[in-house]
Amino acid sequence: MEDDSIELTPEQKRRRRGRNIAIAVTLFGLVVLFYLVTVVKLGINVMNRPL
Repeated sequence: MEDDSIELTPEQKRRRRGRNIAIAVTLFGLVVLFYLVTVVKLGINVMNRPL
């Protein structure tokens, strides 16, 4: 069995890592944005309601 894997150059590895970090930061930003929008829509008083 031959190993047909592709070997990336250091430049390609660096660029891939940069893209992965950019995607992670974007996803984290979206999570924070959705959380903040939810809190604003529900209002701060949602925590003070009787159970």
